[in-house]
Amino acid sequence: MRVLGIDPGLRTTGFGVVEQSGARLAYVASGSIRTDACALGDLPGRLKIIFEGVREVAARYAPTCASIEIVFVNVNPQSTLLLGQARGAALTALVSGGLEVSEYTALQMKKAVVGHGQAKKEQVQAMVVRLLGLPGLPGKDAADALGLAICHAHAGASFAALGRATTLAPRSHAQYRKSRSY
Repeated sequence: MRVLGIDPGLRTTGFGVVEQSGARLAYVASGSIRTDACALGDLPGRLKIIFEGVREVAARYAPTCASIEIVFVNVNPQSTLLLGQARGAALTALVSGGLEVSEYTALQMKKAVVGHGQAKKEQVQAMVVRLLGLPGLPGKDAADALGLAICHAHAGASFAALGRATTLAPRSHAQYRKSRSY
């Protein structure tokens, strides 16, 4: 199984590709898609670069599946909306390429890679180097993307088996506490 991980961002979208054979993971590629060529206010241009960049990465490395980070709500709602649009461009590129996409929160990825959800980016970078036997540190966005690919490679089969074994019923009610739904 070859997994493509995507860490979406409006300025820099990280990508990482790992190959899994049995319990062993091997590094294939990583990098980032930068939208610096566009002016700060040119949102459509930046989204086009992200879309085309993710499509090109998927075509070049031929993954069998993909994983992408779920956007969390920032203090600034405008930033959250912009990040969501970048994520949407990347997600659309993956799905239009025929890939099955799994979504993970940053907390889930950090728990899978580092062992706790409050890990700093530098800790994720260091663990990615150790898990994949890399000669040097990848960039922060690429390390997060590799972490998402590692997370899916380790947990994806378990989550898929759980999904097949149980049916999820929609909630008929929710509890709200401190602006969160439970």
